Amino acid sequence: MIFGKNNVIWDLDNTLYRITPEFADILDEATAIAAIEDLGVPLDFETAKAKVKESYKIYRDGGEIFVREYGISPKDIFLAYHKRKPIEPIVPYENLLEKLEKLPCNQYIFSTSTREVCEKILKHIGLFDFFKGKFYSVEDFDAFKKNESSEVYSLLCKRLNINPKDCVFVDDSYSNLEFAKEIGMTTVRIYYNGNSTKDKTYIDYAYKGINSFLEECLNPSSGICR
Repeated sequence: MIFGKNNVIWDLDNTLYRITPEFADILDEATAIAAIEDLGVPLDFETAKAKVKESYKIYRDGGEIFVREYGISPKDIFLAYHKRKPIEPIVPYENLLEKLEKLPCNQYIFSTSTREVCEKILKHIGLFDFFKGKFYSVEDFDAFKKNESSEVYSLLCKRLNINPKDCVFVDDSYSNLEFAKEIGMTTVRIYYNGNSTKDKTYIDYAYKGINSFLEECLNPSSGICR
């Protein structure tokens, strides 16, 4: 158990691997190209890329601005972006699998990447066999985000046949954690800079990078795991 819970649900992107600022810029470019070339948004590349960055700051989602300002459907931008999302720049964390294997709990993944991209990423970072049959995408529940309502979290728990109150949800995005907390999950935020946002009432714990969280979990004196 971790924090007295039997289940840990991990976010994938920027949690089980790091989205560096350089990689984030590549992802922004992929979103901009998808909007222009695949969905016909009438912007030049630099303007579209600037829109993606603006969208993330406002909506915590790089494609949302095209939905609101250009009438693109959420499903279309979701699929178009993920068809262009690169996997090769991802650098796996060293010894992550070994650490995850030592945790005394059931473990799952819930991601805003498509199921196909989740599988590719997990294979790339060496975690596919560990999470085979235990990773889920928002698209499995006819959704495209995790930061709009708690319903998608409830649907996930029903699929897993587990009680949300017996779950720890780990994510880098505080906007996702709000809705996980709403249905009773214990929330852990993984952050990378100085802003832990631990002051937000729906964040129970915050750790700088996944390794600091795992190291504390695996430290017998911390009392987190039992």
